[in-house]
Amino acid sequence: MEEFRHSYSRLCKESGAEPQETVLQQLQGLPRGRLDLATQSLTVDTCRALGELLQKETLLTELILSDCMLSEEGAALLLQGLCANTVVRFLDLKGNNLRAAGAEALGKLLRQNKSIQSLTLEWNNMGAWEDAFATFCRALADNGALRQLDLRNNQISHKGAEELALALTRNASLQQLDLRWNDIGLLGGRALVNCLPRNKTLWRLELAGNNVPGDILRAVEQAMDHNRDRQTTFRENQARTHVLSKEVQHLQEEKSKQFLDLMETIEKQRKEMARSSRASAIRVGQLQEALNERHSIINALKAKLQMAEAALALSEQKAQGLGELLATAEQEQRSLAQRQAKEHRLEQQEAAERESKLLRDLSAANEKTLLLRNQVDELERKVGSQQEQLFLARQELTNTAAELKTRAIQAEERLELEKKRSRQSLEDLERLRAKEIEHLTRRLEESEKAMQERVQRLEASRLSLEEELSRVKAAALSERGQAEEELIKAKNQVRLEEQQRLAHLEEKLRLLAQARDEAQSACLQQRQTVAEAQAQAGQLGLQVEGLRRRLQELQQELSNKDQEKVAEVTRVRVELREQNGRLQAELTAQEALREKVAALERQLKVITGDHREALLDRESENASLREKLRLKEAEIARIREEEAQRASFLQNAVLAYVQGSPLRAMSPQK
Repeated sequence: MEEFRHSYSRLCKESGAEPQETVLQQLQGLPRGRLDLATQSLTVDTCRALGELLQKETLLTELILSDCMLSEEGAALLLQGLCANTVVRFLDLKGNNLRAAGAEALGKLLRQNKSIQSLTLEWNNMGAWEDAFATFCRALADNGALRQLDLRNNQISHKGAEELALALTRNASLQQLDLRWNDIGLLGGRALVNCLPRNKTLWRLELAGNNVPGDILRAVEQAMDHNRDRQTTFRENQARTHVLSKEVQHLQEEKSKQFLDLMETIEKQRKEMARSSRASAIRVGQLQEALNERHSIINALKAKLQMAEAALALSEQKAQGLGELLATAEQEQRSLAQRQAKEHRLEQQEAAERESKLLRDLSAANEKTLLLRNQVDELERKVGSQQEQLFLARQELTNTAAELKTRAIQAEERLELEKKRSRQSLEDLERLRAKEIEHLTRRLEESEKAMQERVQRLEASRLSLEEELSRVKAAALSERGQAEEELIKAKNQVRLEEQQRLAHLEEKLRLLAQARDEAQSACLQQRQTVAEAQAQAGQLGLQVEGLRRRLQELQQELSNKDQEKVAEVTRVRVELREQNGRLQAELTAQEALREKVAALERQLKVITGDHREALLDRESENASLREKLRLKEAEIARIREEEAQRASFLQNAVLAYVQGSPLRAMSPQK
């Protein structure tokens, strides 16, 4: 307040007047936010300085100027300064003998100032000037901030009361009005009673000392009780709506948390699916590498088999050559026996022994070839033994060839010719075998390419399913956002409706009905979206069934390919049975991959089930909101019925009073 005091002194000196000592003394020890100049006789210069200070003052909330004997000019200057003030809440102008100019200045103040909530005008003469008081009443009708007005002892007549009644029909903020000790009379009391049904905010009206009949006072008291009940119900409704808004906000927060948790779980499941897909891709790569290794092993075994077959063919050719040599030797021995039977008996015996030895060697060689053929069936386990036996057979054959070389000199040329022919036949056989192997490798490569293409198609279908799932999630998020926006709009509309006055209750009911229709339409839209989501889920299920059928077809084709491979491998040798067993193990691994795919499909079903549960929770929330809206509508209908009953009671009371009044007979003359 010290700064306020210095500013007051400065303004008074600038205007050429001395500041009042009594005002300076009052300004020296005042509490913060309150200016009390009661019973101080204020001059015009002081009023001008105070008016200029009040235009910019931001700390004063109470201004007490009672019994200050303000002049018309001084009051106008003070009230002009208060027109621009936005802080003062309480203004006391009691006992200042305000007349026409003061009433007009107060009317201007009520039109421009939006902060004053309590105005005390006791012991003034505003009612004596009807036109100025009418101006004050019109300004009061347009004011939306004033809550309490004290007009005691203002010489207000029945015409002033009629002007006040017109102002009260339009005013929607005034709650307390004190009109005691005026000259309102019967007509003014009736005018005030007639305006009260259209005013829903005034809950205290004092009319004592105005020569108003008791029945009018009772009607006024009933109207005030009705408005007080309305105010209590309004405050209760505000408290309930505040609680409901908090509950709705809490539910929204919980649902947002649940939605975030659901999104986190979906994200984790998506990461798990990506991880499993990467693991499956790595597994497929490992299987591909294993298949390549198996192919290389099969090619090596085929090469070994070709070498063994070539060695067998060479041994057979050598055995045939030895047989031919034996036949020629027998013929030569017979001819020599005929010529020199006696001379060469010993030689014949030796030749017979040698022939028996050769036959035994041939039988042994044949047995060894048979053993080699049997050992070919188990190439991987007995390759070393076969090579050793072949090496022994070659040594024995070379030994037998060395023993018979002396007698096989003549057949060397024939053997060379036969070797050439055998080489050509072997080359032809090798070409045929290479062609068959190339054909088999091509078929295997084609089957592998087909399998890779099918795996790629399955991956593409999985990606499409993930995209579809992401679209469904995006649709659900958009639907949730729309529902939240609609809920926010409904809340804003309810708040706006609650902020309006009870005078527009029917308009509020109509807006509530519109909001209810919008909420119902929104619920219908949400149901349609839920049905669409269910239809999309059904389509996804159909797609999953198609993919399952496709997997079964692929399994059937794989089994057919496996059978073909088994048939081809059995044509080659029994040795490949172990390789077929390994391939069967790989097939079991593929079946394990298929089981993983089935597990992923089950996870997808679980996710869709969770989504459906979330949608059901949303529907239950909508049902609870609709139930709350229905309860509120029932409560509003009950309030309307109570208001209608009270209005009918008031109307019956007024009619009973009018009918029972002694002035009823005089009304036609008037």
